[in-house]
Amino acid sequence: MFGVPAPVPPVHADLNGLFALAIGVGYVLPYRDPERYRAYLWLMGPGLKGAGAILFVLDYLLRGSPASFLLFAVGDGSLALLTLWALLRSKTGRT
Repeated sequence: MFGVPAPVPPVHADLNGLFALAIGVGYVLPYRDPERYRAYLWLMGPGLKGAGAILFVLDYLLRGSPASFLLFAVGDGSLALLTLWALLRSKTGRT
């Protein structure tokens, strides 16, 4: 779909799936108690998603990855900015 071969060895795809699953399940904690797990939101939102967006763009520019990978950059960058906005808007939990 994105014009790239399957990962070799396949365990790389398995590990990426496991990583994504752990991140997703991890969002249950701040969903239930956002103030207590505010640091998680900072790390996984602006931190991880922002870095992911930058890496996708750099990989496209420097290593010639397919332009379709920029869709991931847009998705990650959007989530990073939305999370940053929400965190800054609430400052100490106040909306």
